[in-house]
Amino acid sequence: MVRPILSLLAFITLIPISSYAGDKGFTSVFDGKSLKGWEPTKGAESAWRVDRGILIGTGDKGRGYLTYTGNMEIADLEMKFSYRFPGNGNSGVSIRAVADETGKRDYKSYHADLGHKGIGKQVMGAWDFHTPGRREHRCFRGDRLVIKENDEPVITAIENALTADDIHKNGWNEVHIVARGNRFRLFINGKLSSEFTEHLPSDKRLDRGMIQLQLHDPGMVVEFKDIQLKILK
Repeated sequence: MVRPILSLLAFITLIPISSYAGDKGFTSVFDGKSLKGWEPTKGAESAWRVDRGILIGTGDKGRGYLTYTGNMEIADLEMKFSYRFPGNGNSGVSIRAVADETGKRDYKSYHADLGHKGIGKQVMGAWDFHTPGRREHRCFRGDRLVIKENDEPVITAIENALTADDIHKNGWNEVHIVARGNRFRLFINGKLSSEFTEHLPSDKRLDRGMIQLQLHDPGMVVEFKDIQLKILK
């Protein structure tokens, strides 16, 4: 009986188990088999595919986004997932995304930037403001940004923030995004990378919208798995 038991144990170790599977209140929004619940934006229809439980975006097949369609009017949320870049690339997650009425972008959003190890702190682990018509502030990796009511920024350093050394090059990295009201935080591999709080008048802020995964550069490849979502509002 020893050999069958050992064989069974060996088989079990091959089964991929989400590190977020037991997180209270989180729901899986990627089934690992299809794009069900997700829709590519125009021009990126052939850029996204699923292979062996992994969501793969390929930049040379069309730049653009992959939109979560399960709820397209989300205000407050927590989101967890794992990502990796087999090579170089620039990607990320847009939250509270809405169509840009100015025409300068396809969408306005708050964007959690992700890139390959070495791309620079202004991308990897930063917050980016895709907000035409208003000031787009700096919130790089290691930054804690407070935007005052008059749109003036105050930036301080986060103690023990994420560094490039904490990133697994070409390997899987775990992300946790928390957006509650006017405060937004980005954690990678368990460490706070960047955060911002904005005190602008409500008509200057994005209050709710879509979640979108991004393909930024032609020729890049990015992979996602274990995508979990907790909608708070």
